Amino acid sequence: MQAVQLSEKGTPVPFYLPQGDECDVFRAAYRNQMPLLLKGPTGCGKTRFVAHMAALLGRPLYTVACHDDLSAADLIGRFLLKGGETEWIDGPLTRAIREGAICYLDEVVEARKDVAVVLHPLTDDRRMLPIERTGEVLEAGPQFMLVASYNPGYQNILKTLKPSTRQRFLAIDFDFPAPEREIEIVVRESGLAKDRVSSLVRLAGKLRALKGQDLEEGVSTRLIVYCASLIQGGMPIERAVQAALIEPLTDDADIKHGLSDLVATVYG
Repeated sequence: MQAVQLSEKGTPVPFYLPQGDECDVFRAAYRNQMPLLLKGPTGCGKTRFVAHMAALLGRPLYTVACHDDLSAADLIGRFLLKGGETEWIDGPLTRAIREGAICYLDEVVEARKDVAVVLHPLTDDRRMLPIERTGEVLEAGPQFMLVASYNPGYQNILKTLKPSTRQRFLAIDFDFPAPEREIEIVVRESGLAKDRVSSLVRLAGKLRALKGQDLEEGVSTRLIVYCASLIQGGMPIERAVQAALIEPLTDDADIKHGLSDLVATVYG
């Protein structure tokens, strides 16, 4: 079994298998106080990568799952009523700046447009966050880092990053791992034997080939790990595949039937 990786402080680091030089690029961005943008499909390892790097660097991590209603105030903070008095409560972005932490905005394009306005002064040489409600102007220290991610293949023209925002970041393009690396990842995460995982990864490759035809999204590495974990726990292969690799991909009965036929070609 592969040894658990430790940070410089001796604490365990979340497992991540590098696909290229992305760890070196992340370190360089952190060292040079540059923001970083991760681009790639859902479930390809972007979030795990950030957690891995934050642990390696020994920095706290604030992760924000962006959504349609996420506003600038949700990131910066707001006044709240507590005990009959109003009290200012920092949002995750503000806390990250104060603590010298890494702030990760997952699927940043899902957030409201006012979020981009807040990020602009943090993503140039100013590295500052004005807080209008309190009159503060926070200057980000050398240990603060802003990381954002999005899925370019999933967004429509109304949900994309403007060039004026995108060009403020360094960027890394992510994709699903090569089969031999994906097998290694799934074996490590699930404990399932390599020969059994190989069949699941081969099936995932066939399902991914249907993206843009019958399916909006391909099978994520995350779902393969889920499926392998169910099988390792004793669930029959057919049921695990149905629950983890077919049902999450579509609600269309005809498409699910077609996917089941595809599964039969791999396990028949």
